[in-house]
Amino acid sequence: MRSPAVESPRIVYSVSDLNRETRFVLSEHFGSIWVEGEISNLASPSSGHLYFTLKDAEAQVRCAMFRGNTRGLIFRPENGGHVLLRAQVSLYEPRGDYQLVVDYMEAAGDGALRQAFEALKRRLAAEGLFDSARKQPIPTLPDCIGVITSPSGAAVRDVLTVLKRRFPALPVVIFPVKVQGPEAKHEIAHALALADQIGLCDLLILARGGGSLEDLWAFNEEMVARAMYACRTPIIAGIGHEVDLTIADLVADLRAPTPSAAAEAASPDRNEWLTRISRIENRLRHHLRTALTQHQHALTFLSRRLQQAHPAKRLQVHAQRLDELDLRLQRAVGNLLARRQAMLQTVSALLQRHHPRQSLPLLAAREGELRRRLAASVRQLLAQQQQRTAAASQALHAVSPLATLARGYAIATRQVDQKILRDYREVAINQLLETRLAEGIVLSRVEDARPG
Repeated sequence: MRSPAVESPRIVYSVSDLNRETRFVLSEHFGSIWVEGEISNLASPSSGHLYFTLKDAEAQVRCAMFRGNTRGLIFRPENGGHVLLRAQVSLYEPRGDYQLVVDYMEAAGDGALRQAFEALKRRLAAEGLFDSARKQPIPTLPDCIGVITSPSGAAVRDVLTVLKRRFPALPVVIFPVKVQGPEAKHEIAHALALADQIGLCDLLILARGGGSLEDLWAFNEEMVARAMYACRTPIIAGIGHEVDLTIADLVADLRAPTPSAAAEAASPDRNEWLTRISRIENRLRHHLRTALTQHQHALTFLSRRLQQAHPAKRLQVHAQRLDELDLRLQRAVGNLLARRQAMLQTVSALLQRHHPRQSLPLLAAREGELRRRLAASVRQLLAQQQQRTAAASQALHAVSPLATLARGYAIATRQVDQKILRDYREVAINQLLETRLAEGIVLSRVEDARPG
């Protein structure tokens, strides 16, 4: 008889222990891994967690993403969506289901696009394309709004609906472009340049509905960003949903979370403007009524003053004053004439007393007397002058050179300068001399000169 083999001690696991240990082994072995696949059986209960199946062509695995991690999603997961997720390999112990606990998820292909987005964002920020100082103010009441978007998308309908509701009188020009695909960036950039060049609109809205990062990539193109930067017309960007952020949002003068919000920001509120206009109208009416009342009071006051100072009354006062002045003038003229008449009579009497006829005989007698006295004086004066003249003549004749010459003397002078000679040394040999005698002049030449 064969003896029984020695058996090793048995380790017995409960189902829960087995599942717990398996969960630990899976978590420690795989750690955090990246898995790519397609979403199916997506469930999102009110708790905020997400449950779905990730599959490919040959297999599938259950996934769970708890509410704390779903807040960082930048897109809306949908059945059939291709995603790339980071997860911990785990086991759901109550059912023993193998699953992935997801802490990050993005649409497949977004990784490379996200890196390109961040690189372009850093480069354009360094160039100043996002600076708030260069952003233009949005007009409060634009004359015309241009909308650059797809003519068949939901965004254009949302924008037009909001604009019609808020301010129906505001003109709107649609610039149709593709908002997705390889040609979209060229059409958007061309539409921006065309709208700015035409100058018909003083505000532009760049709009598109929501989508994945890849769907919105046309608004992350450098060509579109530089076209917006060069645009002189203010731009409001309403692209995707509030969680979507594009390069166009950063370059725009104003970013709106949705196309509808962009239309809200671009258009004035009709009711608000009507209320404002109504207040202004009421204030204007009040001011007009006040002004009219003041002018009416002023008119009444002036009318009363005019009645008091009516031209007819003023004419009556002036007529009375004129009559008074006329009487005063007549009295003044009469008094003046009387004074002048009395003065004339006085002067006439004085004139009669001093008339030349009264003094002519006296003057004639005085004239005869003066004539006789003048004749006697003249005769006496002539006799005195004749005596004085005779005496002066005798005295003059006594000292006259002519009398000396008559006694045989002569006066010699040099002919050249008529100098009277008194010394023989004042003449030279052969010099001409003139000698004045009592009767005539003798001309001679000097042959000799010596002392006498």
